[in-house]
Amino acid sequence: MPFTPATAEQRFVLEETVRLSELAATERFAAATPDVIDAVLDGAGQFAAGEWAPLNRVGDTVGAKWAPDGVRMPEGFRQAYQDYVAGGWGTIGVAEEWGGQGLPFAVQTAVLETLGTANMAFALCPTLTVGAIEALAHHGSPEQQAAYLPKLATGEWTGTMNLTEPQAGSDVGALRSMAMPRSDGTWSVKGTKIYISFGDHDLADNIVHLVLARTPDAPAGTRGISLFLVPKVRLDGTPNDVRVVSIEHKMGLNASPTCVLSFGDNDDCIGELIGPVHGGMRAMFTMMNNARLNVGLQGVQVAEAATQGAVAYALDRVQSARAGGTSRDPVAIVEHPDVRRMLLRMKAQTQAARALVYYAAGQVDRAALGDADARGRLELLTPLAKAHGTDLGCEVASLGIQVHGGMGYVEETGAAQHLRDARITPIYEGTNGIQAADLVGRKLALENGAVFAALVSDMRRDVAHEDLKALVETCNLIGRQLATAGHDDRLAASYPFLTMLSVATCGWLLERQARAAPDDAFGAAKRVAARFYLDQIVPEALGLRAAATASADVLYALPAQAFAA
Repeated sequence: MPFTPATAEQRFVLEETVRLSELAATERFAAATPDVIDAVLDGAGQFAAGEWAPLNRVGDTVGAKWAPDGVRMPEGFRQAYQDYVAGGWGTIGVAEEWGGQGLPFAVQTAVLETLGTANMAFALCPTLTVGAIEALAHHGSPEQQAAYLPKLATGEWTGTMNLTEPQAGSDVGALRSMAMPRSDGTWSVKGTKIYISFGDHDLADNIVHLVLARTPDAPAGTRGISLFLVPKVRLDGTPNDVRVVSIEHKMGLNASPTCVLSFGDNDDCIGELIGPVHGGMRAMFTMMNNARLNVGLQGVQVAEAATQGAVAYALDRVQSARAGGTSRDPVAIVEHPDVRRMLLRMKAQTQAARALVYYAAGQVDRAALGDADARGRLELLTPLAKAHGTDLGCEVASLGIQVHGGMGYVEETGAAQHLRDARITPIYEGTNGIQAADLVGRKLALENGAVFAALVSDMRRDVAHEDLKALVETCNLIGRQLATAGHDDRLAASYPFLTMLSVATCGWLLERQARAAPDDAFGAAKRVAARFYLDQIVPEALGLRAAATASADVLYALPAQAFAA
C-alpha cells in the first residue's frame, strides 16, 4: 500500500486548530518555532516512509511470535525500533528535565500519527510508552522518575499498562492481583493480566510494567486498588519474576503482541508502589486518558492510510465508460460518481477525526500551562476524541475496501488489513459505549454544566452553516435534557448523543479550517472536503435526534431470554 506523510495537512491543523503559534509564544513551549516544527514533521515523515512503512506487510503476515523465553518480533522490527530510539523520536513531547525535547503534546501527536499511518501495529509500542511516562511524571516519586523516565523518554525502555484480568475487563474493580509489602519497602506482586499490548518483545532491553493490584485488607472495588511499577529487568540487572504465558491470535494488529502476563509464579516478582496506597485508579487514569486520546489518534492513522490506498487504487483502476458520457472508452474508476462520493467521504471524515483529536491535544498543552478552562474542555473532549475518532477509522477503512471492489476483499491489496487493524480501537482503552456513558454521566455535569455550555457558546459564535447551527442547538437542548433524565434513559441516549456532539464539534472545526485555508490547491481541496462534511454528514447527525431523545423503555420491552428466540 502507498504511504505519503500527511505533513501539509498536519502543519495546517497544528496552526489553525491547535493554534501552535500561541503555544510557542509561552516560555514552556518556546522551542516550538516554525523551523523546528517543519524539521520534526519532515523528519518523522522521512523516517516513517523509509523504515516503518516497509515493515507493515510483514508485520501483518508474519506477526509477533511467542516462544518460551519471550516474544520475537518479525525480521527488521528491532533495527527499525533502535533507529527510532537513535533518532530521538520518542523524546518529542517529554520534558527536558527527563531528556526530552519539551515540545507540545500536539506536536508529539503529529509524529505518532505519521508513525501509525505507516505502521499502526508497530506504533502501539511507543504510544503505550507515552502513557507510562505521563503516569510516572505525575505520580511517581523523585527516585522513580530519575531511575525510569530518562530511559522511557528515549524509548530505550518501553512501557505497558496492566489492568485487565480474565474476570475483570471493563469492571476494573473486580481484579484479584495482589501486592504484599516487603521489609525493604518494595512489594511482592502476584497475579495474571491479559490483553497487555507489547507486554513482551525483543525491541528493547527492558519493559516497565505499570500494574494494578490489591494490597492486604484493601476495600472492595476500585477504592482498594493500588498501582505498582514492575520492571521486566530490575535496576540491578537481574530478571524479575514476570513471565509471558502466551500471545493472542487476533483479527488484526498482528505485529502488536497482545500478551498474557503472569507475575510472581516463583514468589519473586518485586514492584514499587506508585503514589499512595489505594491511589491506583487516580494514577492509572492519568495514563488511560492519555491513551484514550492516542487511541482516537489511531482512528486518524488508519483512516489516512485507508484513504491513501483507496485514492491510489481509484486513480489506477480502469473500468467502464463514464455513465452519460459521449465516449465508450473505459475510464479510471475515480471518474464514476459513486466512487468519488466514497473518496470524498473518506477524506472529509479523516480530516474531521484529525481536527477533533488535534484540538483535544491542544487542550492538553493549554492545561499544562495552567489554563483551567482548557483542563475542563479536555475532559469533555476526551470521550469524543476516543469514540468518534475510532468510529471514523472503522468507517473509512470499510469504505476503502468498497472502493477496491472485489480486490479489497483480497488480502493482497492490503485494504482489508486496515479494517482488521482498526476494529479493536472502539473496544480497548474503554469501549466506545463506556466513553458515551462517561460523557452523559460525568462530563456534561462538569462545573454544573458550565464546561459543556462553554463549548456550545464557542460553536454558536463561529458557525455559519444552517444545518450546523441546527445541530449545535439540538445538542445543547438534548444535553440539558440528559442532565436531568433518568439513569436508563440517559444511558440509552448516550451513544447517539456522543455522535451528534462529535459531529457538531468536527463541523465547527472544519468550517473554521475552510475559512482559514489558503487560496491554492491545498486550500481548494480543504474547502471542498468541509463543504461535503457540512452538507452531507452534519444532516446525518441531525437524524440521530430521535435516538438521542427516545425512552429506554423499548430496550427493556423484551425479557432477556427473548433475545435468543
